[in-house]
Amino acid sequence: MTTTGRVSFVGAGPGAADLITLRGARRIAEADVVVWAPSAVDVECVREHARPDAELVDFSRVSAEEIADLYRRAAASRQVVVRLHAGDAATGGGVQEQHDLCVRLGLEVEVVPGVSVVAAAAARIGREITATEASSAVLISPESSELVREYAALQTTMAATVSGARTGQFVEKLLEGGYPAETPVVVAYKVSQADELVVHTTVGELESVVKQHKLYRPTLFLVGTAVKPPTRRVSTSATTSVDEPIRAARPTRWSRRAASRIATRADEPIPAPAPVVPASAPAPAPAGEPNPAWTAVEEIQQSVRKPAEESAPKPKLTVVAAEKAKPPTVRASTSAKKKPAARKPKRTAGN
Repeated sequence: MTTTGRVSFVGAGPGAADLITLRGARRIAEADVVVWAPSAVDVECVREHARPDAELVDFSRVSAEEIADLYRRAAASRQVVVRLHAGDAATGGGVQEQHDLCVRLGLEVEVVPGVSVVAAAAARIGREITATEASSAVLISPESSELVREYAALQTTMAATVSGARTGQFVEKLLEGGYPAETPVVVAYKVSQADELVVHTTVGELESVVKQHKLYRPTLFLVGTAVKPPTRRVSTSATTSVDEPIRAARPTRWSRRAASRIATRADEPIPAPAPVVPASAPAPAPAGEPNPAWTAVEEIQQSVRKPAEESAPKPKLTVVAAEKAKPPTVRASTSAKKKPAARKPKRTAGN
């Protein structure tokens, strides 16, 4: 328990068990109260890291005033509270108002960053979305803002979380802003989770793709040429491609020395290259079996979940020796024993 109470706004990552930070897992394990939204953060993440006696509050079932009362109670009772957010709490999630309220209440406040959904989606498709030849920045904007049209005019990479029901309006703003209909778009839903969906499409086909996959909940869209999937070059030979000639390398002292070493080993057989195995998404853990990703923070959990009686100093063990039975006391007599008096001989008549 702290001296003033503490509130930590923790980014839980995109959803995978092993993409939550170690600091975030530790803060959850230390918390007296954990506030989270089941639609944004998996309940398994909360139950796995939280203490058994922690109070779990469903954010979707309480009002803003009730959340404020919870923070006031934490300040009065010096409790530790964790407010869980999906992705990175530092770049989104609407924590600013709650953060400022906790500061006014005199609570210790911290923001624990997490892996953003945008970063997870970019890693999933294997593209650098801030590549200099494609764009200079990633602009994250709500789909309801008129700035979407202005951002589209800049022709930069745009990352926006859009509700499925408003995809049509979002597409209209992109086209009005200047994005061509063939502009690449990546649809990323529940990235890094077992039921994730990642689809490559275009601005013109975006609305139909969303309807086809029945994406009614908020979904991340990455828009721009930077997210275009890589294409293979058509080569005329094994060493020369059509659109990029190969320049001959100038030999150096080190290259000549290396060539001489290779020449001495010309008779040795050259092993065949290992076959290339395409990477695939990690398979989800079978139902009923624990996810091995949770073991990454097992040591931290055990160190902070110990009951108070175990963490308190243990009393010293005092060993008392059993009292031995005392032998019976034999007291010596202080007076000397008297010898029996000698009998006097009887006198007879002749004596």
